Amino acid sequence: MPDANPTPRHVAIIMDGNGRWAKARGLPRLEGHKAGAETVRRVMRAAKKFGVEYLTLYAFSVENWSRPPAEIRGLMRLLRFFLKRNEKEFHDNKVRMRVMGRRSDLPASADKALAEVEAATAHYTEGQLILCLSYGGRTEIAAAARALAEDAAAGRLDPAAIDEKALASRLYLPDVPDPDLIVRTSGEERLSNFLLWQAAYAEFHFTPVAWPDFGEDDFRAALDAYARRHRRYGGL
Repeated sequence: MPDANPTPRHVAIIMDGNGRWAKARGLPRLEGHKAGAETVRRVMRAAKKFGVEYLTLYAFSVENWSRPPAEIRGLMRLLRFFLKRNEKEFHDNKVRMRVMGRRSDLPASADKALAEVEAATAHYTEGQLILCLSYGGRTEIAAAARALAEDAAAGRLDPAAIDEKALASRLYLPDVPDPDLIVRTSGEERLSNFLLWQAAYAEFHFTPVAWPDFGEDDFRAALDAYARRHRRYGGL
């Protein structure tokens, strides 16, 4: 029996395959990332069209800092370019942009550009695009546990009162609902440290399509697959 609501409220995507897409075409890796940035625009529009309220994109993990410095610099430049080029898109569609991750790791110029778009779109209520930058699920959970420990040590929290709700309230964006559907492109079938807490009851959709080639039809296919699932949450 399909879910009573066939449209997921929150879709999270592990955008994989930029580098392999570029390699297959004899192009530098950064060209794959540039093509992937164009895909973000397409998927933003598709999410709006199909009624998805929250779209979370795994853009840069804490592990990605181990990549060559030149590639990291190129990615941060591409991030600033993406924000500049697409800010009008947020305003036209009344979509709020937010950042999820360890902001202190980001270059000051990238963080400033992100903060400006966040502030400019903070009042919009017709959808949210959440960019996970310097993000790691274990890092997020550890930070939440540390916040709980600090509150308990300061006497602001009774350790006996610590439960799932208390920890969840100290995650990066506690007001955002858990993802209903997690999509990973390019054929890999693992979470790669993405939304480990929030993914507890998410449905998964894996596609061999590389992220730069992922389009509206592929997004629709993921939503159709989700609509055929029966989400039991441990019940019958």
